[in-house]
Amino acid sequence: MRINMTVTYLFIYNLLQFCGHSWIFSNMTARLFSFGKDALADTFYSIGVVMSFFQLLSVLELFHILDGIEHDWLLPRFLQVLERNILLFVVIASQEEVQSKCIVCVLFYIWNILDIMKYTYHLMALISTPFYSLAFCIPLFPLAALAEVITIYQSLPYFEALGTFSFQVSFPVPIYVHFPYVLQLYMPVLALGACINVSYLLSGRSQCLGEYSIKNKDD
Repeated sequence: MRINMTVTYLFIYNLLQFCGHSWIFSNMTARLFSFGKDALADTFYSIGVVMSFFQLLSVLELFHILDGIEHDWLLPRFLQVLERNILLFVVIASQEEVQSKCIVCVLFYIWNILDIMKYTYHLMALISTPFYSLAFCIPLFPLAALAEVITIYQSLPYFEALGTFSFQVSFPVPIYVHFPYVLQLYMPVLALGACINVSYLLSGRSQCLGEYSIKNKDD
């Protein structure tokens, strides 16, 4: 009974994520065809709330892995969830000028394409043998990392001018934490996260090919 409840819960969760990201992707595409370039600057205002909800919801996936109801590597998932939520809530949502940048639209497109593929894969894995591997998503991870770095780079002047999230620590010695420097140090972390995710997908692809080879030999 517990297994059935677990499978049912995971199916509902992945289906909800799939429907949410499919809606976001469809909405962005429809607005792009309807309004052209004007839709690029209006992306966050039109789907920002929905995007924020589903990105926050993805934090549950870390608990799925820790609780053992989902068998996956924790580090790649943790890095992906952390990177996206930091980019979305700290960098984009906190600066209105950044929200209108075209790179935000590009970033959201890449994220949603990756998520539609990921949650489709997880849904198929729950009800049957997955009909494809996530390995063909590999080229999108470097693109996502590049879009994230560009987003941070374009946000630096606004954090510099407004001093958002910059603060001073007086104990044990006075230290001024300049947030633009923190963001610049964070850029290599994004590249590292992309490398780890690509390595994880390549490892999964090799495992799938190995299982396929063994199955063919048995046949």
